[in-house]
Amino acid sequence: MTKPLGARTSMLSVRGFTLIELLIVVALIGILSAIAAPMLIAAKSSANEASAVQTLRTLVSAQSTFSNVCGNGAYTTSLTMLVTERFASPDLDITPKSGFSFQLVGALGSKAAGADCTGQPTRTGFYFRAQPLAGNTGRRAFATNHVGTIWQDTNGVAPPEPFVAGATISPIN
Repeated sequence: MTKPLGARTSMLSVRGFTLIELLIVVALIGILSAIAAPMLIAAKSSANEASAVQTLRTLVSAQSTFSNVCGNGAYTTSLTMLVTERFASPDLDITPKSGFSFQLVGALGSKAAGADCTGQPTRTGFYFRAQPLAGNTGRRAFATNHVGTIWQDTNGVAPPEPFVAGATISPIN
């Protein structure tokens, strides 16, 4: 059929989205993203903190095994030694790891204790610390020593020895 002369096709009959409808959809996506972003950052920060705590627990276990097997009752002064002698897995000697930097130092009051089974120096104690690289990778910092209790500081700086519970410092249960 042909249309009668003078009949027009209405623009309203064309199917599609108007510019206003598209702008509303884009605005809604922007609002939802703004709401979800802080939650995503908080979840990532929490996961990094959990990883740091587990890494410290693993390092304490590795030091304990090293002390009994190779250290003559003393502890190594090197994360690399724990890995090369296979007391810890290679990923534990990577710093930074999961948004945290890890450091092994001699514990407060620890003394030189001779050589281990490979001839390397040992100490009577150790102190591990894990600190977030930035505020978005973690809010808390952690530390532990040969006792094995993991302490946290909500200020983001590793708790110093001797460990004492205070305003922002507490042990992790």
